[in-house]
Amino acid sequence: MTASTASFVDACIRLLGASHVLTDPHDTEPYTVDWRKRYRGEACAVLLPADTQEVAGIVRLAREHRIAIVPQGGNTGLAGGATPDASGAQAVVSLRRLNRIRGIDPHNNTITAEAGVVLAEIQARAESEQRLFPLSLAAEGSCTIGGNLSTNAGGTGVLRYGNTRELCLGLEVVTPQGEIWDGLRGLRKDNTGYDLRDLFIGAEGTLGIITAAVMKLHPAPVAKVTALAGLASPHAALDFFSLAQRHAGPLLTGFELMSDFSLRLVGRHFPQLRYPFGEPHAQTVLLELSDSESDDHARDLFERMMEEALEQGIVEDAVVAENLAQSQAFWDLREHIPLAQAQEGLNIKHDIAVPISSIGRFIDETDAIIANAVPGARMVTFGHLGDGNLHYNVQAPEGVDQKAFLIEFQTPINALVYEQVHKHRGSISAEHGLGQLKVDEAMHFKSPVEVRLMQTIKAALDPDNLMNPGKVVRWNAQAGKENTA
Repeated sequence: MTASTASFVDACIRLLGASHVLTDPHDTEPYTVDWRKRYRGEACAVLLPADTQEVAGIVRLAREHRIAIVPQGGNTGLAGGATPDASGAQAVVSLRRLNRIRGIDPHNNTITAEAGVVLAEIQARAESEQRLFPLSLAAEGSCTIGGNLSTNAGGTGVLRYGNTRELCLGLEVVTPQGEIWDGLRGLRKDNTGYDLRDLFIGAEGTLGIITAAVMKLHPAPVAKVTALAGLASPHAALDFFSLAQRHAGPLLTGFELMSDFSLRLVGRHFPQLRYPFGEPHAQTVLLELSDSESDDHARDLFERMMEEALEQGIVEDAVVAENLAQSQAFWDLREHIPLAQAQEGLNIKHDIAVPISSIGRFIDETDAIIANAVPGARMVTFGHLGDGNLHYNVQAPEGVDQKAFLIEFQTPINALVYEQVHKHRGSISAEHGLGQLKVDEAMHFKSPVEVRLMQTIKAALDPDNLMNPGKVVRWNAQAGKENTA
């Protein structure tokens, strides 16, 4: 530890108290390893502030001592965005103690929560007021709203309610200078200049630290209908999606696509989760309707929709959940696909987005390219078809050594997939963020103009490059010099 680093740690102890400054490797390890165990770093300290003023104090000290800081929420990220580097010179700032819900306004349909509040707690608090907070994802029992905002998390409700950015009305942020921007305005209309809120959302802590947010709530639905439909192809799924939108409009709140092999993996590793069809289907869609009128109204609408889909030959078979337990069982099939993949072994993951209309062509073309490059590769394709987000994952061929497969094929398969994404004018990261995992690929596929704009913003707000360096955008020293000239 350098003299400057030691001086910084001592100053943080005076600010936070010794019990909230962790330096022992045994204590810091949970904060320096990412959820996937893909990235391991070291930190000069893990800092646990209790409020926004303490966060601001930490940032001012970091600036004074030239210490880079890595903000962290629930540490459930999938791109290494909250993990420090291996130098041991960076400090992790955990927001977990900023865990208060500051208020809920049922008339304004808003909830104000600090960055460390766990997503499931916000959902529960909204439900206690007969409201819905629709952001829902697999890690909701441990991820925090600050992390959700920093990565602009998606989840299963984006089709109807939008991603985290669209659910946020205002932010409180500590800037790289240690100042506090109070933008906690619960306004749906505020046309008074640059939208600073959207600048910080999705920035993964590279432009400032989100400490609190005003989030939108929605009236709780009276009824939900969940169903599974078997189809012959992703092209049929697109036709079914168009038909479902025409019948249900905004009542359609979920439309998830799952390939046959995805569900066969679930059946192999979680046999208690029963696939409800007698025969396999090339694709299965999980769809959900949320109705503000009644259960009967929702079911009548669904039955008319399915009758037309079956008559037109779009859908091969369908089953509707008869109760909450069966509805949960259908969702369990979907949510256990990543778990089944993990049980099956190492694989190459892609969180990508393409225009919804391109999904069928993208799957057909990319499957063929990968089959030619790696004969026997097994494709695990699933995701949120309703918003164009696919988890397009590649499992090693049966019987092939998985570690050797990753070493040999991960880089070339990533290149093939990302070239296809680029061809279809898509995104190489739909909902997991860039972190350190995809920052180089993002710099490659974005246009030079877009990269320069991002680097200029980074240099303007964080001229010393102390806010989560190495994530999201590559630092341009020249941009920093130009900004401070």
